[in-house]
Amino acid sequence: MSEFAIRVKNVSKHFRLYHEKRTTMYEAIFGIINRKPYYETLQVLDNVSFDVKKGESFGIVGKNGSGKTTLLRILSHIFHPDSGSIEVNGTIVPVLALGLGFHPELTAVTNIYQSSILLGLSKRKISQHVDDIIKFAELEKFADTKIKNFSSGMQMRLAFSTAVQVDPEILLLDEVYAVGDVNFQKKCFETVLDFKKQGKSIIFVSHDMGDIKRISDRAMFLNRGKISSIGNPDTVIEDYLNFMKNN
Repeated sequence: MSEFAIRVKNVSKHFRLYHEKRTTMYEAIFGIINRKPYYETLQVLDNVSFDVKKGESFGIVGKNGSGKTTLLRILSHIFHPDSGSIEVNGTIVPVLALGLGFHPELTAVTNIYQSSILLGLSKRKISQHVDDIIKFAELEKFADTKIKNFSSGMQMRLAFSTAVQVDPEILLLDEVYAVGDVNFQKKCFETVLDFKKQGKSIIFVSHDMGDIKRISDRAMFLNRGKISSIGNPDTVIEDYLNFMKNN
């Protein structure tokens, strides 16, 4: 049995940024004949490799646009890498974007069932946790309200609450506890610490260096899609802060 929860090897990912809209066949053909580029290639991740052991908390830092969220989405199998490989050993639950995986026309309770079933839970098991999920999210009055009428904070509270009640072996978080009021942020943070005590693997992105220090066993600094440093959280944070100071 592998000692690693996640192994990432030589992963790269790029996107195309389109600069003009071609609405007619003439414009498309004219552009091809003149070889006029209408997009540029943005290399979001460039040959990224790292491992996360089972029970390890792994923090990721970097400025906006450095590839952090794209990496988490690849780990979640939302995006596919252009090259490289991902090995996941254990049940993985992502809490990445506001309402990710939720259907706006369905109620909070229906979305809990839908997202949990997609994560592999039985309907019977979900039924045992629905009330706890709603209560943790502090949405008792909105259980039968459609998601499209939720604020962004309410959506994130529901997403986080659903994820932690599923009890995954690997939890992926992208600035999740930055949403909501102070009391809910504290509750989220305490839940993450409890997961850590239980020996769960946690991979999380944060711009709060205090959170990185308190939660991480190791950390990684991503810069323009490449790993600038990886290892001791204090050392990685120092590298990141020095970079931000000089750029």
